Amino acid sequence: MKVMAVIGISTVIFSVGFASANQLSPYVGQEQREIKSLSPDEVKDYLAGKGMGLAKAAELNHYPGPAHVLELASQLNLSAEQKVRTQALFNNMQEKAIQFGRMLVEEERNLDTLFSSKTITPETLETSLKRIGTLQAQVRQTHLEAHLTQVKILSPAQVAKYIELRGYNKTGQGGHSHNKHERGTQ
Repeated sequence: MKVMAVIGISTVIFSVGFASANQLSPYVGQEQREIKSLSPDEVKDYLAGKGMGLAKAAELNHYPGPAHVLELASQLNLSAEQKVRTQALFNNMQEKAIQFGRMLVEEERNLDTLFSSKTITPETLETSLKRIGTLQAQVRQTHLEAHLTQVKILSPAQVAKYIELRGYNKTGQGGHSHNKHERGTQ
């Protein structure tokens, strides 16, 4: 019985010590990244102009995104004109997102270099963070503006169908009346 108690206590002590050692740094392995603050997937997504969830405020409040509208074109019964306008909107959004994404990745790389070279100062930190913040906002704005424009290309019925197809109305809650959206010509 005493042997089991000692083994049990030893196991608990070892487990607690092991868990504590693993919790010391949740970033273990990330020090090997090229850019410490961005995962390789994040870099890839920024450079490809991906949405990365940056437009959730629009998407989840019933402002469709052009990429998904194009994917659902047949189910939404898009007219030829709507397809052309949506494709042009998507192309413009992606071009701008890639441009800002490249600049953002480069600024993150510069910040990483300032720290790794031990040349960072409060002044260079402030300048770097202002640039990064501005670029993050520009990437996000690019995606959100595309949603604002897309909702004007679709009819209220198409927006409702989009919401249904994307599964956002399963609870019967959320969003606003689609009649409140300004509509462009169809």
